[in-house]
Amino acid sequence: MPPASYDAYVFDLDGTIYLGEHALPGAVETIAELRRRGAVVRFISNNVTRSPEQYVTKLRDLVIATDLSEVVTPTVTTVRWLLAHAPDAVVFPIAPPPVVAALTEAGIAVGQDPERIDVVLASYDRTFDYAKLQIAFDAIWFHRRARLMSTNPDRFCPYPGGRGEPDAAAVVAAIEASTGTTCERTFGKPDPVVLELALAGVDVAPDQVVMVGDRLATDIAMGAAAGTATALVLTGDSTAAEAAALPPEQRPTYVLDGVGGLLDAV
Repeated sequence: MPPASYDAYVFDLDGTIYLGEHALPGAVETIAELRRRGAVVRFISNNVTRSPEQYVTKLRDLVIATDLSEVVTPTVTTVRWLLAHAPDAVVFPIAPPPVVAALTEAGIAVGQDPERIDVVLASYDRTFDYAKLQIAFDAIWFHRRARLMSTNPDRFCPYPGGRGEPDAAAVVAAIEASTGTTCERTFGKPDPVVLELALAGVDVAPDQVVMVGDRLATDIAMGAAAGTATALVLTGDSTAAEAAALPPEQRPTYVLDGVGGLLDAV
């Protein structure tokens, strides 16, 4: 089936649609053309340093028309899970301001007292320091009460020029190493619940959806778990050689130089 023949397209953002402050080649034109054909378009990012509203603004600044309902981040799935499964929990967020704001706006208790913390939420926190590690250590190891969870499993966030910045997995690793605990839940990709949430209310079968992203371990793994087609773009993290080395059932349906390749086989 040609990659341009599906009913719905779900795109990763960093390394797929843009890198840094610039749209990647073909991204603007491809999204516009898919929308013109009537395809459903959604966006998912594991990067929680921006709120969904901020992602909408960024995409619009790149001339990619987007509504808030079309963007999902782990912040959304984290808040939903906590409200459903631990509504009375006190959460210690090692997280950027958009995550903290979303928790408090949802009425979730946020605190730093290790004797009261129920959930340590590790995330992409550029202000992570020893003091925060100590609070997490005390809540989990010394007081034996807190559970460790994470917004997303990413090791790093890609930057232009091949650089990157340590992401949530680095914070999780520090806490796991010092406490001997294991992160029991991660709310971002590759959990297929994220993809299901992005397509909520859309009447489209999984085999008519393509998950498009630059990371095998998150974007492609999530699509495979959800039963969708997958397209790996070589503009970010993973390589074609890495994709070819996977077992057949885990390989992406398509390997493309960039998102513009979705339209090449029309």
